[in-house]
Amino acid sequence: MLNAKLTRALLWMVVVILAIAVLALGLRVAALRNIPALEPWHTWVPDDLHSDVIDRLDWAGYLAAEDRLMQTMREEMTASLQPFERVAYNRYFDQSAVYPGRFATDWNRSYEARPNGVVRGAAVLLHGLTDSPYSLRHLGEHLRQQGFVVIAIRMPGHGTVPAGLTHADWEDWMAATRLAVREASAQLPKGAPLLMVGFSNGGALAMKYSLDALADPSLVMPKQLVLISPMIGVTRYAQFAGLAGLPAVLPAFAKAAWLNVLPEFNPFKYNSFPITAARQTVELTDALQRSLDAASRSGQLSRLPPILTFQSLADSTVSTPAVISNLYERLPANGSELVIFDLNRSLNYGPLLRPEMATLGDRLLPERERNYDLTVISNSPQDSRATTLHTPAHSQKQERQALAASYPPELFSLSHVALPFPPDDALYGQHPDAGEDFGIRLGTLTPRGERGVLIAGLDLFQRVTSNPFYGYLVQRVDQVLPQH
Repeated sequence: MLNAKLTRALLWMVVVILAIAVLALGLRVAALRNIPALEPWHTWVPDDLHSDVIDRLDWAGYLAAEDRLMQTMREEMTASLQPFERVAYNRYFDQSAVYPGRFATDWNRSYEARPNGVVRGAAVLLHGLTDSPYSLRHLGEHLRQQGFVVIAIRMPGHGTVPAGLTHADWEDWMAATRLAVREASAQLPKGAPLLMVGFSNGGALAMKYSLDALADPSLVMPKQLVLISPMIGVTRYAQFAGLAGLPAVLPAFAKAAWLNVLPEFNPFKYNSFPITAARQTVELTDALQRSLDAASRSGQLSRLPPILTFQSLADSTVSTPAVISNLYERLPANGSELVIFDLNRSLNYGPLLRPEMATLGDRLLPERERNYDLTVISNSPQDSRATTLHTPAHSQKQERQALAASYPPELFSLSHVALPFPPDDALYGQHPDAGEDFGIRLGTLTPRGERGVLIAGLDLFQRVTSNPFYGYLVQRVDQVLPQH
């Protein structure tokens, strides 16, 4: 009798699970009607390099392969574009204002920059997902002026068409990271230090590389890590994004392979986002977590270089709690520091502010001693001027210092994408440099109108894309630059 009841219960459970799965798939298929048709840049997959080839290449070989890739991409897009796709703000139309080939520098490309004088060290710059080497160009130029050879590599699948991300995996990005370090190391005078800077997904790559170097003496260990909005952990939605792509196994539902299908008007970043890329970020962060666990068990974390991390408290792309709990709370005392950019507390949004966001800082960072320095950039409800609240490692004593910068009155928080860009960035800045033009000023776009009119959601334009405290970020990086 008991076995029969248990069998019936299990059968009902299976039926319910299948019903939920069918309903979810049905809703996903129905939602595809609201997704625009796929364009050539969503369907043509470039023949980019993979890890087995990259690990055998030198820098010159990688650049030569990149040249061929870019030429093939230009020819393919020129031949594929229909008349209705040849518009002023399509980055793949060679007469467009945002066509990368028309600019003095195509920042989708890998590059090496050398200082004018004596080489003080080398810096490897690792950009984020859907991004390009453009994202760290300002910090790269500053480091070059400080005497560092700068190596900024384009990650496989990036800088061409969004469909490139459907055939790139995190092992390819790790191989590109190793190649960039090999080239940087070859440029170093004897005894000169190596710096690694990673933004978003690039932060995960820099961290994973350093953990790999603990176990592999053939990998050069950097002297300092600088992480900007690092992808130590991803949001819960990203962890289950792969399920949304299941209908794509049928050709009629090819659009299901994409989380976003949008016009490509940004010359140096994809707007469209394939589910495969989201799945790769989950796999990368899982691999990173396994490496952290292994290094922690073996007592090897003490051999890591100091880490300076800049993270917005409000971040809808990566998990701010994961940066703290999965990384910083595990670090030994090695001179690392975490810098958090708080919400703009001088704005009274009252009931519009999510209660969990209002108290997130206090919950994540209660007053107690830590193995790392903690700095919070914040302000008071009565004053937009920013202050730094610094707590040294192994102390609860807080040191407050005024900053020259203030929170702009229209800004309620920073964002994941804002941190590496100064306010005068020509593409993303709130006050763009008039001396440089990339065909569009994304940092100043403020469209208003009715919902449902634009293909892109208004949140694409409302997200802040530059950092009012960028000067402070550069100052802090200067303070940790490794010495010869």
